Amino acid sequence: MFTIEHEFDATVVTLVDEGSAPLGEDVVISGFEDCVTVTQIDTRTDMPVTVQLSMSQLRDLSMALDLPEGSYRLRPERDPT
Repeated sequence: MFTIEHEFDATVVTLVDEGSAPLGEDVVISGFEDCVTVTQIDTRTDMPVTVQLSMSQLRDLSMALDLPEGSYRLRPERDPT
């Protein structure tokens, strides 16, 4: 299950783990103009842990989900003129 909320400065997606135990803590993904943050509660410390991704890192991650194992580098697009 997931929820989507549009706030003033971000779109927030919350991923809720469902199914059989053990279940993971909710994951909150906040999309801002210049970055995306991923936050989850660390069950060992009960403190939130946040990772910030730049827009280029997010682009690379989305592409990586559909590629086979390996190392990749994007080439800049060439001007067709």
